[in-house]
Amino acid sequence: MTSTLSRAIVLDETVPACAPWSTIVRAGEQWEIIDLHGNQAVDCLLYSAADHADRYSAQATIVAQRNIFLTTGSVLLTDAGTALMTVLADEVGNHDTIAGACSQESNTLRYGHHTRHQHACVENFLAEAMKWCLGKRDLVSNINWFMNVPVEPDGTLGIVDGLSAPGKKVTLRAEVDTLVLVSNCPQINNPCNGFDPTPVRMVVTR
Repeated sequence: MTSTLSRAIVLDETVPACAPWSTIVRAGEQWEIIDLHGNQAVDCLLYSAADHADRYSAQATIVAQRNIFLTTGSVLLTDAGTALMTVLADEVGNHDTIAGACSQESNTLRYGHHTRHQHACVENFLAEAMKWCLGKRDLVSNINWFMNVPVEPDGTLGIVDGLSAPGKKVTLRAEVDTLVLVSNCPQINNPCNGFDPTPVRMVVTR
């Protein structure tokens, strides 16, 4: 992988804690997600910029790589087999594909009715999706970068402290022009953000 220092910076933005974010990463460009403070989950959806119906499929990606976790070498696929992005480098080593995005409804179910008012990733996705003429039916199973979700022997999913640390990053290369939607997760009821959501940095280079 070519170092960031020898590549032209196309975009360098900090996403505030709990906020949504989106951009189009062009084919051949590299996208770095940098966990500025450590232990921050970053929920992510991917779409072909040319056809939003051709979108990231957790099922196709898991089957192709025979692994429910993402790391260096993972290719993020659509149901049609389109390779959207490839993980070029990973300083954490384990990213979740199956726990999904928190929502006001799931917060209520998991943590009690007193959480019903809390903003969540689904609401972030919906707000950001509107900018690209996408709606609720366009939201699919998402990637949770930096989120640590071990699977117990009985099949139970755990949400535990992350494996990341301040400054750790994951680097992806766009294989086609790819629309990226992100929710910098606002969850405060489980350890995925260390109970304290923090900003993350997005850098796109060419």
